[in-house]
Parts: sequence; structure tokens; C-alpha cells
Amino acid sequence: MNIYDKIKEGVYVIAEMSANHGGSLKTALKIVEEAKKAGADCLKIQTYKADTLTINCDKDPFIIKNGLWKGYNYYQLYSEGSTPWEWQKQIKDRCEELGLDFLSTPFDNTAVDFLEELGVEAYKISSYELIDIPLIRYTASKGKTMIISCGMGSCDEIEEAVQTCKNVGNDKIILLKCCSQYPAQYDSMNLSVITDMIERFKLPVGLSDHSLGALAPIVAVSLGAKIIEKHICLKENVSVDSGFSMGADEFAKMVKAVRDAVVIKGKPTYERTEAEKEGLASRRSLYAVKEIKEGEKFTKENIKSIRPAGGIKPKYYDKIIGKSAKKQYAFGEPIEENEIF
Repeated sequence: MNIYDKIKEGVYVIAEMSANHGGSLKTALKIVEEAKKAGADCLKIQTYKADTLTINCDKDPFIIKNGLWKGYNYYQLYSEGSTPWEWQKQIKDRCEELGLDFLSTPFDNTAVDFLEELGVEAYKISSYELIDIPLIRYTASKGKTMIISCGMGSCDEIEEAVQTCKNVGNDKIILLKCCSQYPAQYDSMNLSVITDMIERFKLPVGLSDHSLGALAPIVAVSLGAKIIEKHICLKENVSVDSGFSMGADEFAKMVKAVRDAVVIKGKPTYERTEAEKEGLASRRSLYAVKEIKEGEKFTKENIKSIRPAGGIKPKYYDKIIGKSAKKQYAFGEPIEENEIF
């Protein structure tokens, strides 16, 4: 089953390595193993070089002013955070050995070409590249599943990205709600938009989550999210992304919580479960609480609505008061239907 079909089947969990390898291939391969142990469906990396994202410039617009990366220029950040291209086949091969899907985020056409040679099944478009229509067009033209992150995106920008994929004959599109803040704060996340995105764009929608903890993924699943993407790291390692990433043990707990949330969400139905069917026997019904002779009137003193079931439903209480009993009832005997009908 390909990635797109898996995503349509149920909630699909992507473990994002990003820069959490910390410059070590050994660490990168260890993260792959921990992602598998944690129950992820897929391991994701990013395919770029600093030169394909920016220039090495210290002018004011190129300096990051706030947040985890305050003081870096963009070139320094991307140089430190990139995953060397010569590692990526080894990472993909290890994923395949373990039964993990593999995908990457390309940031220019050369990265797409490189990933095509690796034989990837899907591409992720970063929120910051949502407006890079030429990149989206080129990537989508390969016919692979397109997972598009929508952080900072307006409705028009998201629609343009979607239409760009469709214009080259690619309708295997999944959108991800994303808050492009690191770490994302709860009051900035607005996950309710997930339901609107599903209705508005008629596409599967997931969550690319940068918040701390597992609460946002659980809420997202309850709102209909089909993908949860979360950064994973080895807690003992520090990288430019570790400040908003989950350690492997915490990631495993999140995966379990997400899977449980899917079960809890269930389906929209009023059909009784088997357990509820068993519980019907403990519902209230009308019983004789005193001996009632045949022909004697039913009163508030000799019948009551009590548990368990067995007698007629409590809704007939007012209707039966004042009627004459058609048979004799002992204390604790259920009132029969023929008293009403």
C-alpha cells in the first residue's frame, strides 16, 4: 500500500528528524531506530543545502531576531541544520530495513531530482515554501503524493498551491495545519481550522505540530486530522531543533495517545455497543412496590420508577396512575405492557 492510501486508511504518524542528527550519521540512524520503536509510520528528513535556501549575508534582514535561533544568520542556521545528501540513501535504506516509510522535504529542484534518484514515494512541502509555486509545480509533476504544510498560508495561497498540483495532473494532495512558531504556543494554534480545511479544500488534512507535549496531536485527531507530524530527537543530543522536539520515549507515548484518540473518536453512530446492550438490563422501569390486587388502582404509593428494567418504561407512569390493575402484582414484580396497551 502506498503512502497516500495509508493516509486515507487511518491516522499516519510522521517522525521528523530535521536537524536532530546534530551532525552525526550514527545519531541519525539511531533516530530512525527509535522512531520505529516509538510506533511511527514514517521517518522524514529535509533535503537542502544552505546555498539552495539563502546566501551567506550578515545584513539586517538575514539575521534572526527572536526565538530559538536568535543571533544566527539564515546561512549559519541552515548550514548547521542540513542533513548531508551523502547520508540520505543510508537513512532511507535503514528505514526500509525496519519497515518504516521514508520521505523528505525538498527545497529546490536539485533536491527533487536527487530524491527521485533515491526513489521516494512522497514529498513534503514546507510551510515557508507554500508560496514557491515553481517548486511545487516541479515537485508535483513527479506524480508522487504531495504533503503540503500550510503554516502562515492564507486561503488563497493554499488554494493556489493545491491548484498548481492539480494543473500538472497530481491530485494526491494532503494539507497540514501548521503554526509556524518554534515552539508553537497553544493560543496561536487555532486547530479548529482543521475542520474548515477539510470542508473547504475537500482533501485529507493533518497537523504539523511544533508545540510541546502530545495535547495538540490528540486534539487534531479528534477534529479529523489524518496525519500527525512531530519532531523526534534523542534527548541526550542538542541541536538547533531539539528545543521543540520530542524525545523518543515521549514520542512513543504520543503515538499511543494518538492511536487511542482515534479509537475513542470512533464513528458518528447512535448504535448501541455490545457493552451498552448489556447495560439495558439496568435501566429504570415501573415496578409494584406494594402488593396490588387485581382491579385495584395503580397509585403513587404502589408503583415506582426504579431499576432494573423488566417492567414498562417510566414514560407511562402518568398514563397508568389511576388505572385498574388487570392482574395481581406481588411486591417487586414488574408492571406488564398489557396494563397500557
